[in-house]
Amino acid sequence: MFTHKDIEYRSVFVVNCIENKALRVESGALLLEDTEEKKTLTKLPFQKILALFVIGHITVTTALIDKCTRYGIPLVVMKPNFRPVFFFSITAEANYLLRQKQYELDKNDLTIPKVLVTNKIRNQLRALEKTRLKTESVQKAKEQCSIALQLVSEATDYDTIMGLEGRIAKTFFSAYFEQLNWKGRCPRAKTDPINVTLDIGYTILFNYIEAFVRLFGFDPYIGVYHRLWFKRKSLICDLMEPYRCLIDQQIRKAFNTKQCKPEDFNFIKNEYVLKNEKNGEYTKMFYDVLIEHKSEVFKYVRDYYRCFMQRKSISHYPQFLI
Repeated sequence: MFTHKDIEYRSVFVVNCIENKALRVESGALLLEDTEEKKTLTKLPFQKILALFVIGHITVTTALIDKCTRYGIPLVVMKPNFRPVFFFSITAEANYLLRQKQYELDKNDLTIPKVLVTNKIRNQLRALEKTRLKTESVQKAKEQCSIALQLVSEATDYDTIMGLEGRIAKTFFSAYFEQLNWKGRCPRAKTDPINVTLDIGYTILFNYIEAFVRLFGFDPYIGVYHRLWFKRKSLICDLMEPYRCLIDQQIRKAFNTKQCKPEDFNFIKNEYVLKNEKNGEYTKMFYDVLIEHKSEVFKYVRDYYRCFMQRKSISHYPQFLI
């Protein structure tokens, strides 16, 4: 199992293989090559890789899988549209005691769900405060966040917590993106550039959190807040909640400064699609902020793991605050 020193020493590598790129293993290192010019672009020692994210189409060889296994490196391969198609990690799959505790957990226990939802709402409130805007919608959203924090702590059933989270999310988005002509959150519907960018950012965040969660041997399909659903990695959905505001902040800043703009997208069959030539810029924008918080994410998942294994009280569970 990784230690904090490993996290500090190792780096997260993101490789864009959309055009004329290939990965090759040679002499204990990972080589990124330009297949058109036939030259090596980057050489990465496996000992320094914490996680490897590949965007595009590559050939995954047995040599690459062998090295990832030997050095405990999660390997994530995504399509150019950022949809994951391959995730490989067997770092701590044998942690059967942890999984046994996951399976035995009372699904009606609201202790951990309250921690996660409270952390998310608290970050939404902090994000609104950081805008320094005094508009009616922002003031209203901040008030509702404050009220919701108290109501979540007093909730006695699952549906109440779900309802509170949903209402606060709707209010938060309306206020936070108010100046960007916000029309409403429509996941995966590709109705406008901001919604598409949110989908991209959340997908990258999801894969990033999963890479850390798998380091400890969790079953990613067994959540505590998000319930079991076919093929849904509910635990990853749970643990990414406190970090969503990192993506929200990056998107708001990028659209306000014109780093991201509607011209970066094509409108095809009533859907907005990010242009291929902009793929690298958007990828870098999100991974930059996530890698900046690499140590914090590791500590959060590690402390969550310790609390879960030892069945600690709610006060001991980790909090991530922006």
